[in-house]
Amino acid sequence: MEPLIKINPGATKWDIRGKVWDYIEDNNLANFPRPVHNRIPNFKDSSTACAKVSELQVFTQAVEVKVDPDKPLEGARLAVLEAHKTLLVPTPRLRSGLFNKIVPPQGANKEQLRICCSSQGVKEFSVPIDLDSKVKIDLVVVGSVAVSEKGARIGKGEGYADLEYGMMASMGAVNESTVVVTIVHDCQVVDIPDELMESHDLTVDYILTPSRVIQTNCQSKKPQGIIWTKLHTAKLEKIPILKKFLALEEEAGKDVTLGPEPPATESPFQHAHPKRENKRKPRQKVREDAREEFNEERSGEADPNTRRRPPRVRKESRGSEGEGVEKRKRTRGGEGNRKEKSQESEGEVLTQSNCLPGVTTVYLGGIPTGLRVSELKIALREKEAGPLRLTWQGAQRRAFLDYSDQQAAEKALEALQGLSLNGQSVQVELAKSQRRSKRPGTSYRRPKPPTAPTCDAEATVSKSDAPEEIEQ
Repeated sequence: MEPLIKINPGATKWDIRGKVWDYIEDNNLANFPRPVHNRIPNFKDSSTACAKVSELQVFTQAVEVKVDPDKPLEGARLAVLEAHKTLLVPTPRLRSGLFNKIVPPQGANKEQLRICCSSQGVKEFSVPIDLDSKVKIDLVVVGSVAVSEKGARIGKGEGYADLEYGMMASMGAVNESTVVVTIVHDCQVVDIPDELMESHDLTVDYILTPSRVIQTNCQSKKPQGIIWTKLHTAKLEKIPILKKFLALEEEAGKDVTLGPEPPATESPFQHAHPKRENKRKPRQKVREDAREEFNEERSGEADPNTRRRPPRVRKESRGSEGEGVEKRKRTRGGEGNRKEKSQESEGEVLTQSNCLPGVTTVYLGGIPTGLRVSELKIALREKEAGPLRLTWQGAQRRAFLDYSDQQAAEKALEALQGLSLNGQSVQVELAKSQRRSKRPGTSYRRPKPPTAPTCDAEATVSKSDAPEEIEQ
């Protein structure tokens, strides 16, 4: 099959990454998180590709399976748990160890297993695995940015998958018989020049896409252990578990000489979507930093639409002079001021996505106490009413669903009528700011025109109760 993306002669790994990321973005082939640059792309229809893993004979015979924590691999993690196999997941960025074992609740149903496979579930239902544990991994599933039919693989450029495999080889958890599978979109299968592959690069034996199962018959050797000359002191400080491996291998008499410190370089795509933090007030920046630290899945790139943020909204959200200040003065001491203080204490930040033209918001009210956002996501998927973004306010028992246009929102409204969560009916209707649009058979009183374009308070919600936002 001819690759969808043509790689020019002499291309570097970053050239290939850039082409793949740009192609996925230009053709709208990914779900949240977006943009996909500097990420393992969460491509659309990843569940179809992940389902193919259970069709592999090596999966049937496997007992212990290691699956990376990337978003598009959730379906593979679910397949492992449904088959009652041992699921191992690396800790994010190897900050607190090598990997964890996922232990679902006793008698967990499919919905509960889905939660265990999510990023939050991996945190809540995992047990750390010590380096001296006798682990024998039969199958490894990794994410990729690009792969070739010959088995060459390119990740997002940080080297974690390669390093994880080297660590597992060092502790005897994998060997030459261990099979490596990657799950990608069809467009991510490209021609990768052989000369780009190095000794530390992890190759793959199977490639699963929504339409194909490719057996690579790759003859290149996988990493046989940690290649210390590829590492440096700063890397050891960043990944503390490497120090333990270094001590163990040094004690065993192996050469653990580190390589030189690399020059301070950045990914060519590191600032492809700048956040323009230099123009923000300090307090706003603190809130932004807190949100980024809280949500590990977000890498920090801002939506390119922020460049077109309406000036009045931007001023108000940053607390600068102009319309935002006048509005706060008008509401000071009254109910509006109390609401503003409450929202500010919850870490509210007005964003362009709340006010984008064409985006239609659906309001969910009366959400049962104790319901998790992951459970709501599952219900939305089952109703085929996945939004562009979900904003969660569990403490207030409500949520907001953003859809691309009025038609998509109307379709979702129809699908969600009679929605019941945990046996309790949920209120489903257009958000107040959307009710000016005429819906067939529905009449709303038209509110007075605002003096300036603002975001509806109901659609601008707290992030303290919303560690996750999803786009379908």
